[in-house]
Amino acid sequence: MLKGKVIKYKRDNINTDEIIPAKFLNISEPRKLAEHCMEGLDGEFSKKVRKGNIIVAGKNFGCGSSREHAPVAIKASGISCVIAESFARIFFRNAINIGLPICELKNATPEISENDELEIDLTKGEIKNATKNKVFCISPYQDFMVKLINSGGLVNYIRKR
Repeated sequence: MLKGKVIKYKRDNINTDEIIPAKFLNISEPRKLAEHCMEGLDGEFSKKVRKGNIIVAGKNFGCGSSREHAPVAIKASGISCVIAESFARIFFRNAINIGLPICELKNATPEISENDELEIDLTKGEIKNATKNKVFCISPYQDFMVKLINSGGLVNYIRKR
């Protein structure tokens, strides 16, 4: 079960250069990447993000380049999950591979507000908005994906095996 307050971005097509600007791609340390997370879109993100927060955004989140730095920066910043109306395919794969839970929820932006408290059950396929007392159904994670997330990503999963 993931729980956290929402940091909301209402727009569609948030790209990887907005998530982590290209000038920071020479950084490989996740904590350092986190300092610049969302800097291309929200210069205040690193000051307001708290461990467990959940990003909510529109369609095609993570579009642009295939850089793995973007989900790494998000995860290292303390974000517990990203909910978007849809994800760029390569971002989706990179996020799961590094152990960042992501959920697609149609109409996420009109239904969920900044600072709403959410509870996400990946195995059940449920997002509960505790602030508005609403429950949304999402595709439940398959057992293998849950194991990847719980292991901290694909590399850690393979190391443990």
